[in-house]
Amino acid sequence: MCEDELIPPQADMTEREWLRAGAGAAGAGAAPVPTTGRVPQWVNRRTLLGGAMAGAALAVLPSPAQSPASAAPRLGAPGAFPFPERPNGKGEFAILVTGDAGTGDEAQYAVAAAARDICRGAGVGLAVGLGDNIYENGPESDHDSEFQDKFEKPNSGIDVPWLMVLGNHDCSGLIPGSGGDPSRGDREVSYARTSKRWYMPSRYYRVPLPAADPLVEFFALDTIPWSSYVAQLDPYYRWDGPYMRAQRSWLDEALRTSRARWKVVIGHHPYLNNGKHGSAGSYDGFEIGNYTSGVHLKDMYEKVVCGRADLILSGHDHTLQILEPTARTGGTRQVVCGASAKTEDGKAHFANPAAWQNFSDHGFMLLKVSGARLTIDAYTVDVATRKATLAHRTHHTRPVAAPAAAHA
Repeated sequence: MCEDELIPPQADMTEREWLRAGAGAAGAGAAPVPTTGRVPQWVNRRTLLGGAMAGAALAVLPSPAQSPASAAPRLGAPGAFPFPERPNGKGEFAILVTGDAGTGDEAQYAVAAAARDICRGAGVGLAVGLGDNIYENGPESDHDSEFQDKFEKPNSGIDVPWLMVLGNHDCSGLIPGSGGDPSRGDREVSYARTSKRWYMPSRYYRVPLPAADPLVEFFALDTIPWSSYVAQLDPYYRWDGPYMRAQRSWLDEALRTSRARWKVVIGHHPYLNNGKHGSAGSYDGFEIGNYTSGVHLKDMYEKVVCGRADLILSGHDHTLQILEPTARTGGTRQVVCGASAKTEDGKAHFANPAAWQNFSDHGFMLLKVSGARLTIDAYTVDVATRKATLAHRTHHTRPVAAPAAAHA
């Protein structure tokens, strides 16, 4: 291991512990919110295998109701669905948010059907896919039939650009879902050249809406090499290798130079999470090493994203969570939306402050953005009837970092 590796002594500090340690000097005057933030006392089979592989690898390392949004052209496949150029009939950019969807099974089709109905009424002009796009091992080529079976067919009728990011299952190595072969993600980048929906011009990228005078900007990340279940053998993809250093530098500069009123970071792995995978720095009960725990992703979120972006949108946990912005996050809100095809065990494993959360139902979210506010609508879906129910709505009226008067 590198001599200068960063291993915080308490990777899963609670909000109160975080403030007491002095890490939140800017927000130290705020009343702390008690949370538990403890690591669960179980280790599942995938975690056990991941830990064993990590150790071994380290040893050998060197419509409708609303007017449709007016749209602008975008690069990509011939006839690719264009990005929205103007707000819809309600004066909003409406964005569908899904995650961990790529199973090709009945639940994915049911959630997509329910979302399609909501999208038509809401005037949705854009969608987001938060990784694990092709279960269980990712595509075998850039023309793998699984792209059709696990993305195009289920999402037929949601005819908008989909901002896609890589998940650990998209970059599987020897173990499904390990994230051990990041190079496999290039197949999904290549697929974007032939799909009208799938948008992934590179492994990380930014999309401002509208392009000329952005109201909202999305910053898509590749979190896999920071959070794989096994150590990265390719030096290029090591946690401190050239790829991850370049991505972190790019994100820092992109957030600094963004002219958008609202800023949204999207990536597969969450910063904070009350589901069974836990938060960055202690994923799946691990708190040591450069991989599995996500300790370097935690460091990146805290030093580059928190206090600068309004939202972090993530999947990975097959749950629906709208967590509260706190002093620890610098006002940035973490949202977990990974229940578009799979669900979890029905209970919270941690207690980060939450506005709303659901650990048992399938579902998706809708992000609605105007100059006056940013709104998150959370929907649960009954798979049998393919119907969605609005379960919660949260509003933001003031950006974390942008001037309030940036847009009318």
